[in-house]
Formats: sequence, C-alpha cells, structure tokens
Amino acid sequence: MEQPTPERIKEIFDHFYKADITLWTEFAKSVHIRRFKKNEIVKDYLRTEKYINILISGSVAHFVLADEKDICINLYYEKQIFSDYLSFLTQSPTLIKTEALEDTIIWSVTYSDLSELYLKSSTGIFIGKAISDAMFIRKQWEQINLLTLSPTERYLKLIKERPEIFQRTSLKIVCSYLGITAESLSRIRKKIS
Repeated sequence: MEQPTPERIKEIFDHFYKADITLWTEFAKSVHIRRFKKNEIVKDYLRTEKYINILISGSVAHFVLADEKDICINLYYEKQIFSDYLSFLTQSPTLIKTEALEDTIIWSVTYSDLSELYLKSSTGIFIGKAISDAMFIRKQWEQINLLTLSPTERYLKLIKERPEIFQRTSLKIVCSYLGITAESLSRIRKKIS
C-alpha cells in the first residue's frame, strides 16, 4: 500500500498534469519513503528544502513564525504534493517550517535526484513541469480564496472540500490557517447553525 508505484503516482498527478505511465515509471525509481511521527519536524525554519513530497498518509502543515507564534499557511492531507517550493527551487533557507500533524508517510524525491532526471531526458523536464504545475495551481487557488472570500466563506469551503480536517487537525491550527481567532470561528459556527 505505501510502496511507490508508477500507477499511484500517475493517479495523484493526473489532477494537475495528465501524462503517460512511462513518465511516472522513471520518476518512481527516484522516490524514497519517509516516515514522521506526530509533531515531528519535516523541515525546520531557516533550513533548506531538499525534497518534493507526495503525502501518502497523515497530514502536514507549513508554518511561518510571526511574533514568536507559528502561523499556519498551508495544510496538506493524503494525495497532495507539497514542499517548501521556494527553498527547494533556490536551494536556500526560508522562514517556512513543515511539521507532521499526525503520524505521516511521505514519498519524497531529492533535489539532486530530480536534477538528475532533468538531465537524463525530456522525460525529466516533463516531470518537473508536472510538479511545478501542481504546486502553482494549489498556491494560486489558495491566494485567490484568501483575497476574495470572507472568513465565513473560507470556513464553508474548507468544510465542503475537506470536512475531515476538523476531525484530524486542532482548531488552533485550523483557525491560524483561516486567518481568524478561535472566538471568530465560534461566532461563524453559531451564525451558520
């Protein structure tokens, strides 16, 4: 179940970039399984991201530090692709921390392995395009939602698209992700009921 196969990788990427199975067969050869316990740091603040990751089980979050508090900027669950992509692309440290919110299994490809795939053939370039498309599409939708939806609308969208979040993720982190206080979330819930 947790072994990386070209078929499972294709299934995950097909939402962003449809490609022939041969592309993912090559990519699967570079995938490593990594496991993290709940609350374990996947990538710390001021460190360089070395991996592109596919979340197989569990959940992770990206945080930035503001006023000595962790602010959640991204939540990821099964079948999602994640990385501190700015750090990964530039191979330099950033102010983003990635933390496992549950016991987590990740399929990861290192920067050097991906770079090697790019050099081998055009297949590697297509893999890179698939990864960048997946990362860009998700980030663009998050920015649009943050700028165009009210906190209530963002909450309702989260319930509709990922209802399990509220069973699996602490309200403190969900509130941080939505950019609201616990009190505001309580008012939103009362208003909706």
